[in-house]
Amino acid sequence: MTEVTDPALWWKQAVVYQVYPRSFKDSRGEGLGQIAGVTEKIDYLKDLGVDAIWLSPFYPSQLADGGYDVDDYRNVDPKLGTMDDFDELAKAAHARDIKVVVDIVPNHSSNLHEWFKAALAAEPGSPERDRYIFRDGKGPNGDQPPTNWENHFGGPAWTRVPDGQWYLHMFTKEQPDWNWNNREVRDDFLRTLRFWLDHGADGFRVDVAHGLAKDLDRDDLDDYVVWCTNDQPEDGSHPVIDRDEVHDIYHEWRKVFNEYNPPAFAVAEAWVRPSRQHLYASPDDLGQIFNFEFAKKDWIRDDMHLAIEEGLESAERSGSTATWVMSNHDVIRHATRYALPQVPTGEYHRLALDWLLRDGTTFEENRELGTKRARAAIMMEMALPGSAYVYQGEELGLFEVADIPWDELEDPSAWRTSRSASTKGRDGCRVPLPWVAADAPKLDDPDDEFGHEGSFGFSPAGATAEPHLPQPAWYKDFAVDVESADPDSMLNLYRRVLALRHDMQTTDLSVEWLPEDRPGKAHDGANGFPGGTIAYKRANGWASITNFGEEPVALPQGDVLLTSGPLTDDGRLPQDTSAWLKLAD
Repeated sequence: MTEVTDPALWWKQAVVYQVYPRSFKDSRGEGLGQIAGVTEKIDYLKDLGVDAIWLSPFYPSQLADGGYDVDDYRNVDPKLGTMDDFDELAKAAHARDIKVVVDIVPNHSSNLHEWFKAALAAEPGSPERDRYIFRDGKGPNGDQPPTNWENHFGGPAWTRVPDGQWYLHMFTKEQPDWNWNNREVRDDFLRTLRFWLDHGADGFRVDVAHGLAKDLDRDDLDDYVVWCTNDQPEDGSHPVIDRDEVHDIYHEWRKVFNEYNPPAFAVAEAWVRPSRQHLYASPDDLGQIFNFEFAKKDWIRDDMHLAIEEGLESAERSGSTATWVMSNHDVIRHATRYALPQVPTGEYHRLALDWLLRDGTTFEENRELGTKRARAAIMMEMALPGSAYVYQGEELGLFEVADIPWDELEDPSAWRTSRSASTKGRDGCRVPLPWVAADAPKLDDPDDEFGHEGSFGFSPAGATAEPHLPQPAWYKDFAVDVESADPDSMLNLYRRVLALRHDMQTTDLSVEWLPEDRPGKAHDGANGFPGGTIAYKRANGWASITNFGEEPVALPQGDVLLTSGPLTDDGRLPQDTSAWLKLAD
């Protein structure tokens, strides 16, 4: 696809803001964000300039995995509000031309879902059990799990029930996997899609979109793992990940989407090889897939350049548009990633996760540098054709909260395995947002990073319940009211970037690399990956240039529209800085 001209395809070049509802805004004073809190701050999102909001799961849940263990797919968790609250949010968003994207979780339910409770009460081989994946165990007494698989969070991927059978859970034991070969399961999810679309949703983010189709009737299962790795087969033959048959499911979903005017869309969370991303993003499938390559890269010119190339190539192959993602609720915030040392490709996540395990003390976090790079990165990203997904708090330049005390963590990846083998999990990017600096928690000890009796405006004044995750004292410098008053803040940069993006956006999706686009040098040990620029233009002459090198670079002829930081006295672009220009004809 070379152009997007149909307004019904709004999502193909949208800026979508991910709301993690439990940490966005508490409207009740209970220490937990609610749907009504999102409605309360809808004008903040309108002023930011986003086109859509994506709501992470808000369903009834026991929070074994941050809401991704769903008890009831067609309701709102009472702790987060009511269906009336959802309807009011959809109405308020649409009144401001903001679309609503709902997170749907089709790979697994909660173990408290009515159908799973019925499966446990039923006999082996019953229709109730067939909705999930139950198997007999190995060994003379069936007391060994059907395979040697470990789940995503550590520990066995099978749990035994009292009658001796085992059920599969690729994630926690509270998240049993659905059997998508079962017609009842398929039809029930079609009802769920229609339910939310009828309540004002405009589309869906599909959790673990690559995991639904499974083939357990084979004798080589122990040769595989059930989490995403870089060695997945390219032919769709993995027993549980990225199988070709998953697209039969999504072709049915597409028929439901097309019942609506305009047709709904969906974006796949599918950590698959770039060569297979297009299958999920095709027009008869979900329509779009997350390109996580930015979220996996360090601040290295050649790696970032490759991520752009692969994203554009995949979009062209699918007939859709690319998506650009630097942070979300599952990864270390990119301002922190850019503040850590540069490392060879393939080793970054080892370094970052080790840093997180050690409470952020293993390496120096250079926040000034991380902020400078994050400012450059948002401009490099936002001029690209396609959709950009912004994770709540990145517009404030928030860093990862690495030193949450172990006994206050919620994420299963932290507390389901031994501390020596575990990271502290994903809670560091899920800490409730700071809205008001003056409402800072009181510190019992000046050397303590976390206090009490205050929430930075996350909860209403006078609330006695503390936020569900502790907020660090340094949040005061990143509060919305502080940044709103500072013309040079990250928040005001995002506002300018998104406003200018809307003004400059062109329906032509082509990208041309400029002569100023230059590769970096090889890794030299002491200085990481020095040098290089990323420089491209859109069809209307809108150009973006990012300098990764130590030496300032000259800008091409044209009008400078915006920069992420000051230019040199002679008008050149310094290191770790981006510029947008309207090139001279």
